[in-house]
Amino acid sequence: MNSALTENQRLLALREQHVPRGIATAHPVVAARAQGAELWDVDGKRYLDFVGGIGVLNVGHNHPKVVEAVRRQVGEISHASFQVVAYENYIQVAARLNKLIGGDAHYKSVLFTSGAEAVENAVKIARGYTNRTAVISFRGGFHGRTLLGVTLTGMSQPYKQNFGPFPAEIYHATYPNAYRGVSSDDALAELDELFATDVAPDRVAAIIIEPVQGDGGFLAAPKEFLQALRARCTQHGIVLILDEIQAGFGRTGTMFGFQHADIQPDLVTVAKSLAGGMPLSGVVGRAEIMDAPTPGGLGGTYGGNAVACAAALAVLDLFEEQDLLAQGETLAAQLHDGLLALQKRYPRIGDVRGLGFMQAIEMIADDAARSPDAALAQKVIDEARNAGLLVIKCGVHRNVVRFLAPLVTTPKQVAEALQMLDKALAAC
Repeated sequence: MNSALTENQRLLALREQHVPRGIATAHPVVAARAQGAELWDVDGKRYLDFVGGIGVLNVGHNHPKVVEAVRRQVGEISHASFQVVAYENYIQVAARLNKLIGGDAHYKSVLFTSGAEAVENAVKIARGYTNRTAVISFRGGFHGRTLLGVTLTGMSQPYKQNFGPFPAEIYHATYPNAYRGVSSDDALAELDELFATDVAPDRVAAIIIEPVQGDGGFLAAPKEFLQALRARCTQHGIVLILDEIQAGFGRTGTMFGFQHADIQPDLVTVAKSLAGGMPLSGVVGRAEIMDAPTPGGLGGTYGGNAVACAAALAVLDLFEEQDLLAQGETLAAQLHDGLLALQKRYPRIGDVRGLGFMQAIEMIADDAARSPDAALAQKVIDEARNAGLLVIKCGVHRNVVRFLAPLVTTPKQVAEALQMLDKALAAC
């Protein structure tokens, strides 16, 4: 192999040889180490990481308390499978999630490994409880890469490709988008039309929705829309599932995104920032719904792994001890104001939006229709990386640049990131 290659180039060449193209890597970077909101590649270049493992690292890379909890747990028991023997930290994680989401009501939790697993099991639980089959999700929503996950996902590319046929009895409704002129009333009218023309509400087991669409473009569901969904689900005996996989654990300024709307979901899916980088997910919900499947109907060999549970308990402790919600809100205001200032200078930023520290910019063409400009978004991402900032894209048209920095990012780092983004925009 050419000795003039950098270490990044050498390893990426091996990646090309040994890893299939179907798993995309957003940046031509091979990471060597990371801490907090910073990451260094194998050639020693430092980056500000405003991706955070795609919203996984709200407490930052390698938080010392998470690292210590993992080390301690590995020395005690790394894996036994909760389906074989119980262990205390699984039960503790379940109890804390039940309290965080259910408050004083009786909620139960079951743990898995990935967000897609959580979504699939939430659908199983809802179907088992209602004895109905249909599920409604939303255009622009993202619910995972398993076959049911991509069917629920409201985007055709790159997720669906030629992977069909897809599971039946899945319907897609319109999600509000104020920037594109879709109001809550518009979306609710289309949902009611779907009930009238495609599937009667008494055949619907569940409606699943993200309080803020993650991969769909960081669109926040208006309070009145979520409240209306809650009312319709109650009226028709439909299980309301809130997918909090990306929005949960402080990303939006509250512990969970649905809390902005003053509603109570029936089931909530969690993952990503629950365990500080360890693979852990869960379904949390009303006890009578969660108990619908009979013994053996739920599970997974690695679900609720003991090491991941130890990490999750450390993460939940950090939220209590360090007031990360307040810290995230301060950073969110700084980032949002900075993005608005950049928008004034760069009119191709069509929209600045988000909830809490879940912020994004939508890149548009220079035309009256504000047409989505995916190529420009990609160029901004590439130029930002050259400047030392890692960000990724989202949106149905892949023209939205999203920011998922850890809640432990410093104000100085946010200011530095905005300077890097300014440099990137200027280069476009």
